[in-house]
Amino acid sequence: MYVVIYVLRLLKLLNRKDVNLTTKQQKDQIAALKLQGMNHRDISEKVFGKRTAASTVHYVLRDRGLVEDSRVIAREEPLGAPKILVFDIETAPCLSYHWGLWQQNIGLSMMVRDWAVISWSAKWVGEDKVMYEDCREHFDGSASSIHEEIDDRGILEGIWKLLDEADMVVTQNGKKFDVKKLNARFLTNGMKPPSSYKHIDTLQIAKRHFAFTSNKLEFMTDKFCKKYKKLKHGKFPGFELWKQCQLGNAEAWDEMEEYNMYDVLSLEELVFILAPWSNTLPSLDVYHDGLDNVCFCGNCEWEHDGYAYSNLSKFVRFKCTNCGAERRGKTNLLTKEKRASLRMNVT
Repeated sequence: MYVVIYVLRLLKLLNRKDVNLTTKQQKDQIAALKLQGMNHRDISEKVFGKRTAASTVHYVLRDRGLVEDSRVIAREEPLGAPKILVFDIETAPCLSYHWGLWQQNIGLSMMVRDWAVISWSAKWVGEDKVMYEDCREHFDGSASSIHEEIDDRGILEGIWKLLDEADMVVTQNGKKFDVKKLNARFLTNGMKPPSSYKHIDTLQIAKRHFAFTSNKLEFMTDKFCKKYKKLKHGKFPGFELWKQCQLGNAEAWDEMEEYNMYDVLSLEELVFILAPWSNTLPSLDVYHDGLDNVCFCGNCEWEHDGYAYSNLSKFVRFKCTNCGAERRGKTNLLTKEKRASLRMNVT
């Protein structure tokens, strides 16, 4: 029932009928309540006897210059939100015996040391703290520390706890690399799977919706991010950084820490730049008990933007007033008679 009322209200707003029918007395009352600090839904209930006319309240206030044109409603209490973890891992390479550099077939008996996770960095979206752990204590510069298997269980427990707590994760190529690598090391170390989570991979968004010159994190953050960009290697370029870390070089480990943390900071900025273009992001609406429709960017205000069509259906389409992301309603606007008259392609 609420969905039907909501759709009808937005259809009315398209022609601004609700605003035009609002009396001067009501408009004055809306302005006065806003100046008292009341939020839009409370004003709606006070003036119109219902909380579903918040958009009408907004248009009245916008016409009087009492709200910004972005039309983002300020809230006295934040909505519940999912815990979204942005993370990135770094791994040590395998060591092996081999006779050449090109097209080598390395057997298991030729392996000296398996790969392992040597560092990770992570950050909760909306929080300032960037977390980091590494295995620098394992590498003391001795030959044995390089050749023996790396005990990464200590740092794995930290990232495991974060994944177990997360509702969603954000990675760059994490679906093919980071998550599978972590799962392999979790199992190798006798750990249970963390709780399930939704996964947003910026590399997959880039491949699906764009044709950038490169989909690498370095390229995309350099082009689009304003505050944080993926760091270029400093004193230890390319593989030299990983080599020096395994040799126990403290300066190299400090560079690895900064490098890993900036991957996370720039990735968090990037995902909000790419998000409006994706139609596969998880919905945030199921993570709170209110009736607000929450965009991935955090905005709760939407404007009518025509209609979305399938072969058999027609829906109201909405656009986020902040980032431009699209959503559609759930109610098919075609009449029963219209749906019955439709014909489908023969396949």
